[in-house]
Amino acid sequence: MLDGSDFGLQELLLMARGAGMTLMITFWAVLGGTLMGVVIGLVRSMAPWWINWPLGAVLDIFRSVPLLIQLVLVNSFKSIIGLDVSAFVVSCVVLAFYTSSYCSEIVRAGVQAVPQTTRRAARSLGLSYWQDVRVIVFPIALRVSLPSWTGLTLGVMKDSALVMWIGIAELLRTSQVIITRIQEPLLVLSVCGLLYFLMSYPISRLGARLETKWRDLD
Repeated sequence: MLDGSDFGLQELLLMARGAGMTLMITFWAVLGGTLMGVVIGLVRSMAPWWINWPLGAVLDIFRSVPLLIQLVLVNSFKSIIGLDVSAFVVSCVVLAFYTSSYCSEIVRAGVQAVPQTTRRAARSLGLSYWQDVRVIVFPIALRVSLPSWTGLTLGVMKDSALVMWIGIAELLRTSQVIITRIQEPLLVLSVCGLLYFLMSYPISRLGARLETKWRDLD
């Protein structure tokens, strides 16, 4: 128990469960969004305009429409059409598509950052098109894209707070419940912010360490 307040172990455990839900949603959203983003990004960087343009238009929808509206609309439509899936699944799917729309641009920019002279040199050495992509383009694009992908992951973790609007008890929602119960908003939000920091810091440090390690390989 913290002196001078009703915030105790029970409230801390409730927030810890909310933090666990935040991490779970973030994990599945980033995993699904990254896998889709890598495929879409590679396609967009190599496909002709008549494939690239409509695909880019679809991605613009996910980037342009606020995430909260996407969550509410999908959660409402799944009930209208009788789709029996939980709000947790809706949250992960919507966030995954939202993540993929940004991740695909990160991958596309990474691929296009590879100099054409490097690619021509690889082909002159006898590498096939797909060997060039796998051995030359993809490793370089990965190193270029890592900082942006790390930032995207941290952003998705914070954006996952919006899922409380469709009934998911993640970290921010549980914090609001505790604030209503004990009327200590500054204390509860300070603990909430600390928990977000503790979840985000290892990701940012891991990204920075990988950047340094790969840079030292040059």
